[in-house]
Amino acid sequence: MTAGPSAANRSTLNKADKGATIGGTAAREDVTARMRAVAEQITDQLDRLLPPAEGPRGRVVEAMRYASLNGGKRLRPFLTVTSAGLFDVPEARGLRAGAALEMVHCYSLVHDDLPAMDDSDLRRGTPTVHKRYDDATAILAGDGLLTEAFAVLGDPATHPDARVRAELTLGLARAAGAAGMVGGQMVDISPERVHLGLDGVTDLQAMKTGALIRFACRAGAILGGASEAERAALDAYADDLGLAFQIADDLLDAESDAEALGKPAGQDAEADKATFVELLGIEGARGRARELVESAIARLEPFGERADTLRATARFVVERES
Repeated sequence: MTAGPSAANRSTLNKADKGATIGGTAAREDVTARMRAVAEQITDQLDRLLPPAEGPRGRVVEAMRYASLNGGKRLRPFLTVTSAGLFDVPEARGLRAGAALEMVHCYSLVHDDLPAMDDSDLRRGTPTVHKRYDDATAILAGDGLLTEAFAVLGDPATHPDARVRAELTLGLARAAGAAGMVGGQMVDISPERVHLGLDGVTDLQAMKTGALIRFACRAGAILGGASEAERAALDAYADDLGLAFQIADDLLDAESDAEALGKPAGQDAEADKATFVELLGIEGARGRARELVESAIARLEPFGERADTLRATARFVVERES
């Protein structure tokens, strides 16, 4: 694998980090603006990578575009682009890897919303794919997004080194598969879900939500030829962040409404699923999320000020309102 630049040769600060005071209003506004900018770039990437098609197959491509171009925070690709920035990776490479990851995330949402899963009618404030089209088209659209993601990672445009592309492909496959997101979703819909204790819910969410967040940060390190110590630091940061993100999601599901969330609220409570809120209570869950954020921030110490955007992102995750 092509080695990344040494720490001594890397820029002292990412552009988005300059002048930010982590934990303060300036940092929150800065990371929010940066996230919006990257989200727009990712949407542009997806638009180019998923061009409209003519003829009968055009319907599934249209559904794929509907599922992936329809907004969202783009947190996972943002983490990829920002992590890659720690190692001075050309932005185009980070955006392509981030777009591939977002395809997998969007596919998971399409399938998650199906009647056989959560049976949701609303996603990001608009009808879900199976409601806008039909169940069969939604299944194929999810399949198409998953498959196209690996085509993007395997393309030399993502990285000229085939070993880097192979490592990205393997990493995403593992994060999305039976030991990662898919395995977590299986546990989530199983009858045993209602009986899970705190350790069980933590393990479930580490697979269902955390695995892709972990890969998001790992992808930036892979692109940048990071050292094993740097990869381990980013992995630990991502593990804490992913769990904090899910706790924040549980809090939003318990305290917010469908209009604010852009999707149905209270579904876990209706299904009597064990959640962090149910197990820890509102204040206990909020306190645990704060602890995880502080832990995530501490994991970034080896990167110094270069990781200030990632620190601000951790705080954003638990302070978001949707």
